[in-house]
Amino acid sequence: MPRKFFQRIMPNHEAIKSSRSLKIFGKLLHDANLWHLNRRSASGAFAIGLFCAFIPVPFQMVLAAALAIPFRVNLPLSVALVWVSNPITMPPLFYFCYVVGTWIIGAPSQPFHFELSWQWLADSITTLGPAFLLGCLVLGTLASFIGYFVIRLLWRQSVVSAWQARAHRFKKK
Repeated sequence: MPRKFFQRIMPNHEAIKSSRSLKIFGKLLHDANLWHLNRRSASGAFAIGLFCAFIPVPFQMVLAAALAIPFRVNLPLSVALVWVSNPITMPPLFYFCYVVGTWIIGAPSQPFHFELSWQWLADSITTLGPAFLLGCLVLGTLASFIGYFVIRLLWRQSVVSAWQARAHRFKKK
């Protein structure tokens, strides 16, 4: 069941191979292990995709692909999971990262007013940046571990229930 579900929602691997942003990986995209879907590749893809979703950079999909290739996990799934942090979810997600970072550091959260200027960005990196980046790292790692183990558990549970259903069918005969 998990394999069929993931195959239904994953993008076509030919479309991913022809993506302009992923052309930098060249022949590395032709590794068959990047396109297979099994318990190991799906759980690893969840870990990489969820971790990269919490990294506050504009090229999260390329970063997820760059990590999926050496770890030889499912590339389309890891790239697709980066969209957990999309333009709608990013503000509350990153604010939560900042709150967690201030809680870990023990610093009080600072109010801020957004301005579209280089000066505001430079000031914010020094005042808000450390707590925000620490929160992103902690929550990204936590989401990565949870995603990895939940997918492995769900996959195993699905396989065991399929075995039990098959055994039950053979007992009836």
